[in-house]
Amino acid sequence: MNIISGASGQVGSAIVAHLIQKGLPVKGLVRDEKKAVKIRETGAVAAIGDVHDESFLTQSFQDGETVFILTPENGEIEDVLGDTKAILRSFRKAIINSPVQKLVGLSSMGAQIEHHSGNLKMSYLLEHEFLDLPVKQIFVRPAYYYSNWLLYLEQADRTGVLPTFYPVDLSIPMVSPGDVAEFLAEVIANDSDEHQIYELEGPAWLSSAEVAVVFSEALGKEIKAAQIPREDWAKTMDGLKFSKDAVKNFIEMTETVVAGKSKPEGKGAMAVKGKTTLTEFIAGAL
Repeated sequence: MNIISGASGQVGSAIVAHLIQKGLPVKGLVRDEKKAVKIRETGAVAAIGDVHDESFLTQSFQDGETVFILTPENGEIEDVLGDTKAILRSFRKAIINSPVQKLVGLSSMGAQIEHHSGNLKMSYLLEHEFLDLPVKQIFVRPAYYYSNWLLYLEQADRTGVLPTFYPVDLSIPMVSPGDVAEFLAEVIANDSDEHQIYELEGPAWLSSAEVAVVFSEALGKEIKAAQIPREDWAKTMDGLKFSKDAVKNFIEMTETVVAGKSKPEGKGAMAVKGKTTLTEFIAGAL
């Protein structure tokens, strides 16, 4: 059985669909019955509970051979890294007390940075929590998701301006979340993997200015990228109802990216290229 945490999310739900298409047994972990219904409709088994709950995870893992783990991000959490550590401890104890033999984790580019990296530290913690356990461990570090730009689509259409926290000419690796899910499903289904880290990016690095060009083509009007001033970052995040700690971690992460520290690490990590372009992704989203 393949156990998928975050099974109702953007990536998790796509992983479930890919594995079902392959004819593999799947159990999706979700938090409520409404989401469980959607999981069952795919042909997968649903388990309802909270990933903070060690007993729920332990029980859910009893028929599992492979487990997919992610660290859910919640902007309202008052202690982002503390909550991440608590979730990972629950996963760790559940794996120890189950027959699980393989762990696949959704990490992030920049996971190699241990200190002062904000939300990227969540991925560092994920990659280091299970190192001493006798299970296969594969971690996939995706680049910046194309889907993050969709948050600004309505505003760009209305105002002609694409806001960005990055310098408009700063190119960073980006990737389609659909490509991420497809690759993760392959890793989960593949029995030959030993301990491995993959760094997954799309066909090209892109700047905010280039993203604005894609928006212009998709919306049929001129869109210009404009960087949000550093002094306005916290105020912008407060408008999204993030906790103070979530704002702090987001800003640290953004500063890490702007400083060029979150690039693919190499050093034993295997580079993988997704096939979907940003133009194709935005066209599909519209």
